[in-house]
Amino acid sequence: MELDQAYREHVNDLYRYLYSLSKDHYIAEDLVHEAFYRAYLHLEDYEISNIRAWLFKVAFHAFIDFQRKNKRLVIQDQLEERDSLKETPEKRLLEKESFQLLLNDIHSLKEQERHVLLLCDLHQLTYNEAAEILEMNINTLKSNLHRGRKKVMDKVKERKKADE
Repeated sequence: MELDQAYREHVNDLYRYLYSLSKDHYIAEDLVHEAFYRAYLHLEDYEISNIRAWLFKVAFHAFIDFQRKNKRLVIQDQLEERDSLKETPEKRLLEKESFQLLLNDIHSLKEQERHVLLLCDLHQLTYNEAAEILEMNINTLKSNLHRGRKKVMDKVKERKKADE
């Protein structure tokens, strides 16, 4: 498969994945470009059987590299985000059933649980594809996925109970 065709078929999925990790449109766009640049540089070096999974892996590594370079910035953003969680009742009412609230629950998970949940549930990759991307044992992936799903469901149930 040519990189142009792979770009057309997978750019939106990679953008959504990177946006769900970074929660920033511009960072996600930059990381998509970085991922495809890296793919262009290394495409001929690998025998790729599943281009989609390989591109997700490249995108994941681009995000990790970005995160390492900008660790202070990410920590500052997380502190600001915590402060912004002090919502007014009106704002809470508007966001109660929104997808953003669910993403916030997902982002409160441990890093590995979050990555596994996003890849398997949101982006519908197989366990094997996600394990390959994250360089993780399949059983470890399943454990992280189970724990992540349980934590998110507990938060949703807790919120529902608080609303009653």
